Amino acid sequence: MSILGLKKKQPKTFKVKVITMDAEMEFSCEVKWKGKDLFDLVCRTVGLRETWFFGLRYTIKDTYAWLKQEKRVLDQEVPKDSPITFHFLAKFFPEKVEEELVQEITQHLFFLQVKKQILDEEIFCSPEASVLLASYAVQAKYGDYDPNFHKPGFLAQDELLPKRVLMQYQMTADMWEEKITAWYAEHRGIARDEAEMEYLKIAQDLEMYGVSYFAITQNKRDTDLLLGVDAQGLHIYSPNSKLNPNKSFPWSGIRNISYSEKEFTIKPLDKKKDVFKFYSSQLRVNKLILQLCIGNHDLFMRRRKVDSIEVQQMKAQAKEEKARKKMERQILAREKQMREEAERAKEEMERRLFQLQDEARLANEALLRSEETADLLAEKAQIAEEEAKLLAHKAAEAEQDRQRLEVTAMKTKEEKRLMEQKMREAEQLAVKLVEQSERRLKEADHLKQDLTEAKDAERRAKQKLLEITKTTYPLIAAYSTPPAPPEAADFAFESSSTRLDFKDSDMKRLSMEIERERLEYMEKSKHLQDQLKELKTEIESLKLEEQQQQAGVYSLHNEARGYGQEPVYIPHSNRNSAYMSQMAYFEEV
Repeated sequence: MSILGLKKKQPKTFKVKVITMDAEMEFSCEVKWKGKDLFDLVCRTVGLRETWFFGLRYTIKDTYAWLKQEKRVLDQEVPKDSPITFHFLAKFFPEKVEEELVQEITQHLFFLQVKKQILDEEIFCSPEASVLLASYAVQAKYGDYDPNFHKPGFLAQDELLPKRVLMQYQMTADMWEEKITAWYAEHRGIARDEAEMEYLKIAQDLEMYGVSYFAITQNKRDTDLLLGVDAQGLHIYSPNSKLNPNKSFPWSGIRNISYSEKEFTIKPLDKKKDVFKFYSSQLRVNKLILQLCIGNHDLFMRRRKVDSIEVQQMKAQAKEEKARKKMERQILAREKQMREEAERAKEEMERRLFQLQDEARLANEALLRSEETADLLAEKAQIAEEEAKLLAHKAAEAEQDRQRLEVTAMKTKEEKRLMEQKMREAEQLAVKLVEQSERRLKEADHLKQDLTEAKDAERRAKQKLLEITKTTYPLIAAYSTPPAPPEAADFAFESSSTRLDFKDSDMKRLSMEIERERLEYMEKSKHLQDQLKELKTEIESLKLEEQQQQAGVYSLHNEARGYGQEPVYIPHSNRNSAYMSQMAYFEEV
């Protein structure tokens, strides 16, 4: 056995995993395959024909590189893992997406990549533009907005805005969703590819769109700078500002780009301008910068030439495809509209059918009720005819009663008027008696006061007379007449006392007579007031009785009028005998 036979055979294939923006694919590649063979296989699998924008990127030593198509895959500095992982991404970006991106798959891959770069904040986007871009992304994913289907919270699981924008404003997820939905509702009728193209048209105007940044220095001891490479040319930025370049070199103004180890040289087309040199720290990064410069410059020159036959065919096919899809969308929209109209018409017919069924049911019920009502009306008509005959007889009797009541009513009105007049006179007399009673009371009080004063004066006169008699009588007896016997003196004093007692008894009798007259007057006045109250009570009862009788007369009048007869009044008894006797007694008093 030879020594060569003991050696382990080398494998003829190796595994590769390719990750696109929306899928992952695994391939088994031959060892001798070049980068172009693997790249073409991926493009055929994806269905991509605009291959010049894309490339296979891999990561090595904290940086990235693009797979070279002219070299074998395994001869490059690719990872030694199995399978080897590559990312299928856009390497170069168009100047005008609407004119350069022909295939729908190309637009879709660019849309997904640019969207991810915006969400990862690799491309700066203002909050207002972020909300608008999010609305087009929602339109591309969910189609037209339908409030019945797209309920609040349907975007809760979607990542639509950069974290920087979410942190910049104190707004809840529901508030952001409401803003996005307001724009989303206005995109009705836009297809998915159109929504993605609108997204890219807005994104291509952002300052960081399609720019690849690299750290450089202008000389070996100078401060750090940033080099930006895009479809327009080369740009020099400050480290803290990736939006506004300090200096730009458009591809149309560059004559030559070269590098020697870590030094880059940009020679402008205008020989009067100075040559710009800068330095990069890594040789691998220098190769990547040169590779991107060459590819972007080639595409820049290609755009300004007539399209190749292949591109013209692709654009024609894409135009036809768009026209076909537009026609299909229009047909689909018409069919959808017709289907919606048919569904609305069906719903209207069903609603009308239910309505007619309800109307028929109600009509049947009304017919049954009308038949029952007709039978009831026939019975009521017969009863009404009998009642009419009975009421005609009652009406005749009521007419006779009415004539009698008319005469009685006239008498009743006159009696009422006289009764009210008597009552007013009685009230006036009662008022006068009350006033007279008060006046008599006042006079009695004055008489009592005079009587008291007379009694006081009499008592004082008695006292004074006794005093005078005691002091003067001995003198008169001594000088004028001879002394009388004791019996005569006693007689004189007794006669004087008798006269005084007589005056006192007269005053008492007078006071008793006045008091008796006052009491008699008070009793008569009280008796008169009681009679007046009884008279008022009786008058009120008579009025109430008369009102009740008039109400009965009016009801009889209405009943009689309903059958073509005049109203009648019910006669009543003579109510004035007691009243006249009381008034005669009251006038006598």
